[in-house]
Amino acid sequence: MLQALLLSCLLTASASCQRDSFTPSEKEKTTTSGDISVLMTTNNRAYDLTKLYVDFSDKFNMSPNTIKLLPATQYQTMDGFGAAITGSTCYNLMKMNKEDRTQFLTQTFSESQGLGMSYIRISIGCSDFSLSEYTLWDTPGKENFALQEEEKNYVIPILKEILAINPNLKIMGSPWTAPRWMKVNNLTDLQPFSSWTSGQLNPQYYQDYGWYFVRWIEEMKKEGINIHSITIQNEPLNRGNSASMYMTWQEQQKFIKVALGPQLKAANLQTKIYAFDHNYNYDNIEDQKNYPINIYNDPAAAAYISGAAYHNYGGDKAELLNIHNQRPDKELVFTETSIGEWNEGHNLEKRLTDDMREVGLGTVNNWSKAVIVWNLMLDTEKGPNRDGGCQTCYGAVDINSKNYKSISRNSHYYVTSHLSSVVKPGAVRIGTEGYTATGLEYAAFKNPDNSYAMVLMNDANENRKITLSDGTKHFSYDVPSKSVVSFKWSN
Repeated sequence: MLQALLLSCLLTASASCQRDSFTPSEKEKTTTSGDISVLMTTNNRAYDLTKLYVDFSDKFNMSPNTIKLLPATQYQTMDGFGAAITGSTCYNLMKMNKEDRTQFLTQTFSESQGLGMSYIRISIGCSDFSLSEYTLWDTPGKENFALQEEEKNYVIPILKEILAINPNLKIMGSPWTAPRWMKVNNLTDLQPFSSWTSGQLNPQYYQDYGWYFVRWIEEMKKEGINIHSITIQNEPLNRGNSASMYMTWQEQQKFIKVALGPQLKAANLQTKIYAFDHNYNYDNIEDQKNYPINIYNDPAAAAYISGAAYHNYGGDKAELLNIHNQRPDKELVFTETSIGEWNEGHNLEKRLTDDMREVGLGTVNNWSKAVIVWNLMLDTEKGPNRDGGCQTCYGAVDINSKNYKSISRNSHYYVTSHLSSVVKPGAVRIGTEGYTATGLEYAAFKNPDNSYAMVLMNDANENRKITLSDGTKHFSYDVPSKSVVSFKWSN
């Protein structure tokens, strides 16, 4: 049990590591193995990614609070969970000493020694959390394409360290803008628009921009980094980010159909394409609603597209279900959400259950195959950040900018960890029946190794004794109030 507490407290996760705040039962203190592994976090950090165990019951189950798994009822196959590895994240990680960095990355990404985060997102060129504004092709002429200093000195070294820890990691790439020389003010005037912010892609450069994606994927592959998926444009309806480009569904449909899709195919690249990559409410732009569905309505474009990606800065997660119901043949992934000053991002008593409801279980139970939050790591000054980007954001973890050693975990780290620790890539979400109650939310899965997983949140003000049954075996567990608990057991 002490070892579990020490694992929970790697790199001094601030108040969460005070031994006197940790109050497991006497039985929990001595239990180091059992039929079911349990990972628990309470919103007061009395339990903080604490690993516990429980055994199957040998008694007849008469509990009215039984949740039964239904493995024959199957939904989406899961790809993974994780966070964005931005330039700012990599800068902060590189400021750590090697031993501490390896310890943190192992805790975060290792499938056998850590929490098993399995899917990350990186930018193609700069993002609003980069050290400067740039693309990989800022001067016309194909000979001028090159990975830049941020990739060479920060992003690629960190990716290689993570891949050494988890070789099965999936990586998604998203551009924040095309090279400025490809941008115009609008699609009517087609006047040059040499700005990092806003503008649109000149149709004259569709083929060049398709080549840009292909070349980036190939250059990363030379570095030993395989790109699993891409989106076409981060937040295509947001003109105001520090690096941004406006891209309607009409533009995205045509670009994929005539340039990107055919070029990826010609290069024999299996990288998935996800459309959209923006808010549930389409920023309330009437003719952009149903953005991915409109793209899919052209079969030639749809043939190249795996699905659509969403953020939650506007609208409701029910939009995922709406899109799934219209096109159940296409995938859904959740690719960005932030915490910060505006939503009490450091207040775990509020954010743990709110974010698990909206970001974790809420997206998964609406058919999302992946959950990726924004910056994995920012410093305690909320940076490095850029003018025009978010200057009030927190990371999934924050590292002390005075020593680059002390780390505090925020809600998004717990949300993704509770999923990734028990739900493995290739797992299938399965059905459940039985006990429901206000404030109780959960999702069940069957992993590729046939083990079962359940992630459960109790947002009620009282503890709840829950019984879980897989049809042949069952066990009961006292789930604390305001907590998230992950269970995993062999079939």
